[in-house]
Amino acid sequence: MELDEEYLWRGRRVRWGRRGSGPPVVFCHGTPWSSALWAPFADALSARYTVHLWDMPGYGHSSKDAEHEVSLAVQGELLAGLLAHWGLTGDDGAPAPHVVAHDIGGAVALRTHLLHGAPYASLALIDVVALAPWGSPFFRLVREHAPVFEAVPAAMHEGMLRAYVSGAAYRPLDDDTLGMLTRPWLDPVGQAAFYRQIAQADQAHTDVLEPLYPSLDLPVLVAWGTEDAWIPVDRAHRLAAAIPGARLELVEQAGHLVQLDAPVALAGVLHRWLPSSP
Repeated sequence: MELDEEYLWRGRRVRWGRRGSGPPVVFCHGTPWSSALWAPFADALSARYTVHLWDMPGYGHSSKDAEHEVSLAVQGELLAGLLAHWGLTGDDGAPAPHVVAHDIGGAVALRTHLLHGAPYASLALIDVVALAPWGSPFFRLVREHAPVFEAVPAAMHEGMLRAYVSGAAYRPLDDDTLGMLTRPWLDPVGQAAFYRQIAQADQAHTDVLEPLYPSLDLPVLVAWGTEDAWIPVDRAHRLAAAIPGARLELVEQAGHLVQLDAPVALAGVLHRWLPSSP
């Protein structure tokens, strides 16, 4: 599924794509990923839904300009604008989308709904950044020395990146998959963007959300890989308990990259979830 459209927002160029017919479903990716991680799932659902993929600014095929902030706050505000651009406003007969989010995409989707008032038909949160504490020792090290990391030799950067990305999966990643995940970050622009988005990751942008979770008044699914080494599965139980009526589904033998570790199981979770939503 190609991202063959572009949305301009405050100088940023957001690549996006849409296909299929039926109720709208919007996928939100995390870090350091792109919409490519969701593409097979979007393609499978396009027979029954109008699926939307997009790359956040600073990621994938969207712009990575050094002067543009890429924080969770900015991404949440941008998503509100993008949903309006798509006509998914829930107003005057316009549909509200089902939103499926992974990793920091969860924080972005939650900010868009809770702080910017974007209506959703339902929300599926897959191994998301939503509860403190978050941010690995590697994140903290980069935040403290981002300019140094941006300047490391390309070969050293690639080695660190491949090791970092591999740690998100429970099962070993093959070379093609690892290449797909790391390729956007390997040229000079991508290398700088990789460390810049880590440096701007701030737990304060989810701390403000946590007191609001009990106010969520829509169908919410919390799904998690039981072997997630990046965001341990105890967060799934805590998050589901904080959201009234949330459904919790655990995916066995899957890590943080549940889309790759257990694609059939995750597809089943989404197929069971989406038809049950209004």
